[in-house]
Amino acid sequence: MGRTIEALGKMQGHSFPVIIDVHNREQLSSDKLKEIDAAIEFSTPSVAPENIKDCINMGVPVVSGTTGWNEMVPEVEAYCREKNGALFYTSNFSVGVNILFALNRKLAEIMDQFPEYSVSINEVHHVHKKDAPSGTAISLAQQILEVNKQLSSWNLKGTNDPQGDSAGQLPIEAVREGEVKGQHSIHYESVLDSITLSHDAFTRDAFAAGVLLAAKFIKDRKGIFGMQDLLKL
Repeated sequence: MGRTIEALGKMQGHSFPVIIDVHNREQLSSDKLKEIDAAIEFSTPSVAPENIKDCINMGVPVVSGTTGWNEMVPEVEAYCREKNGALFYTSNFSVGVNILFALNRKLAEIMDQFPEYSVSINEVHHVHKKDAPSGTAISLAQQILEVNKQLSSWNLKGTNDPQGDSAGQLPIEAVREGEVKGQHSIHYESVLDSITLSHDAFTRDAFAAGVLLAAKFIKDRKGIFGMQDLLKL
């Protein structure tokens, strides 16, 4: 994602004066960082929270798309507010996926009136993706859980969790194969018919374009933001 964002950003006329990876992380405290408009953070779940905090400490707005650290998000958001920083975080920067989120919320409200339909989520990603289920799948599940009175939690299908696949849980199937950029579907099924919402990303540019929009949006702002703030969906 970092290379894709850099390539697309340069095509749009943006510059990337500081590029930090595992080999030069000490640059997170560099004075060069203070001169940039926004930091774009795509790393791994184990280091994302500290990366974001380091940028906030330098007074730099942060756009983060790293997933798999949900349990730390409230703490990092609280830290950002305490330091009067700026954080733009979402599980998926694709405009198309965020349209899917809006449709998912509306469909979940409708389907709560029809308990004869069971709901499940399926996501497919490339074999290099470290977290499962995807952050996008979890976001979709949380939207459904907010309104579906029959469900109390989600579970990863196929795990050894003794509570898995039981009544009251929303099953998520996570598949890792090839170089799939990202596929997500929400499936409702009754004995009579089925309804499916789906999104299929063809290229990482779909995510990179949203990241660059977010970086422009967060410049000179303070607070916590997401794609709903940017797209007004």
